[in-house]
Amino acid sequence: MNTPNKLTILRMIMIIPFVILMLQPGENRLVSFAALAIFIIASLTDTLDGYLARRDNLVTDFGKFMDPLADKLLVCAAMVCLVDVHRLPTWVCIIIISREFIISGFRLVASDNGIVIAASWWGKIKTISQMLMIILLIANLGNVSNVFIILEQILIYVSTALTIISLCDYLWKNRQVISMQK
Repeated sequence: MNTPNKLTILRMIMIIPFVILMLQPGENRLVSFAALAIFIIASLTDTLDGYLARRDNLVTDFGKFMDPLADKLLVCAAMVCLVDVHRLPTWVCIIIISREFIISGFRLVASDNGIVIAASWWGKIKTISQMLMIILLIANLGNVSNVFIILEQILIYVSTALTIISLCDYLWKNRQVISMQK
């Protein structure tokens, strides 16, 4: 198994301690900091594994399938935990997770028809905004300054909007996949 695939597996394994820390009862800043550190490190492994796979020509079918799955699992786990600790509205979590299911299903249909659909810039921007939103929500800096509360709310709405825009863009650019299903 190559290094990029090992990093993908590591990212999936890191979800377990992240969730355990996120769901600890009470307000413990050290526990929150540890969960935040794990999330940031796991997020960075996504960038690193993609870079290494392309640089060293180590792109594999395993990586093509598991890397986006690991990303979705990490983001979805974080958002569900943030809903549980009352840091993220449930409706936002539902919209974002629904988009991921729709796109995954769409990719499966496309794959069955021999079509490979690459990620768009909207999708990449959406992912970055979601990661920033999650990091800020885990950090929970609202008690430091009201500026962070406002920034959290802005990122929640921006991430949700980008989720919807990227879904529409994805479906529109790949509408031929839908027309193949008759």
